[in-house]
Amino acid sequence: MSCRKVKILGIMIIANVFVYIMVEVTRSGNQDKNSNSKVRIPDKQFWKKPVPSEAYWNREQQGLDLLYNPVLTALNNTSSTVEASLNVSQLTPCEPDLGVMTQVKDFNSLPERFKDFLLYMKCRTYPLVVNQPRKCKDKPFLLLAIKSLTPHFDRRQAIRESWGKKGKIGNYTVVTVFLLGKTTSIDHFPDLSEMLRYESNMHGDILLWDYRDSFFNLTIKEVLFLEWVSEYCSDVKFIFKGDDDVFVNTYRVLEYLNSLGEAKAKDLFIGDVITNAGPHRDKKLKYFIPESMFIGPYPPYAGGGGFLYSGSLALRLYNVSHQVSLYPIDDVYTGMCLKKLGLVPEKHKGFRTFDIEEKYRSNPCSYKSLILVHSRTPQEMIKIWSWLNNPELTCQ
Repeated sequence: MSCRKVKILGIMIIANVFVYIMVEVTRSGNQDKNSNSKVRIPDKQFWKKPVPSEAYWNREQQGLDLLYNPVLTALNNTSSTVEASLNVSQLTPCEPDLGVMTQVKDFNSLPERFKDFLLYMKCRTYPLVVNQPRKCKDKPFLLLAIKSLTPHFDRRQAIRESWGKKGKIGNYTVVTVFLLGKTTSIDHFPDLSEMLRYESNMHGDILLWDYRDSFFNLTIKEVLFLEWVSEYCSDVKFIFKGDDDVFVNTYRVLEYLNSLGEAKAKDLFIGDVITNAGPHRDKKLKYFIPESMFIGPYPPYAGGGGFLYSGSLALRLYNVSHQVSLYPIDDVYTGMCLKKLGLVPEKHKGFRTFDIEEKYRSNPCSYKSLILVHSRTPQEMIKIWSWLNNPELTCQ
């Protein structure tokens, strides 16, 4: 009798489980269908095309975001539809975009530097007039890339004789290049092309592109340099990029880099990081940006006086730079590219882009633990470098 009861109980349990499964399947099917037993179709798109911004840069960036987002592009059927909807034009490289004159509402009242930038904002390709294609043949550990202007010969020479000396420091190969564009009579520069040719032949460290070297074109200098790295120096381990009026403690840089773990080294990007910033609206300021050009906050970015990053990140920055519209402030633009990669620059206390206290500037030990100090004259660079190389220097 007990065996029979167990069998009956088992059959009842199996039957209940079967009924439960059938009920749940029926309920699930009803949730996915409307009253006519048809699959429900959403009445609105999940992804929506953004409303074009009033500011020209933002509007151009919206277009690039659509072009490089396959999901959003598919919703517009073809990339040409996207380009037309947000006015993303396809121009022959480096022809002026005359259409921008009607697309920026206050174009005619803007300062000339803005007009020039906007007309050539889509230009990213310029001839490399002076190259150093074998500069990185020995796969340098550290590449020092210095933004300079043709007339700044004394600054370049001081760097060559101090913190930018080529060759080996300890067991590390250090290579230096100077990044230049063309200085023209339009900006009231004298013709120093012969002097520059002589300098390049003597030192072999000049990279010169055929574009107008101006403050707003520093972003072009950034993009062209990253392109050069990807083509001629892709095996470099680390890169320091900065201005020609900073002093860099190369010994401290190498010491810091040698202390990094592999994971941190891969995504390294450090400097004097600025956060919670936005465009200046005062027309008297050097960094003034009109509302017709850009609205919104800036991403975190490292001040352009100098920053340190990995070679592998440089290659990723170059690739992603095609997805970010050129912006007239180069360090902000680099921050935008980092954000596109999902990265944030790290603040390092060794970067003093706003100098150190005056009472410490003549103390050799003040520079021992620092990576960068801004600004210093050519004479001061050589003097500080001699301090750091003094074997009798002792610091607490």
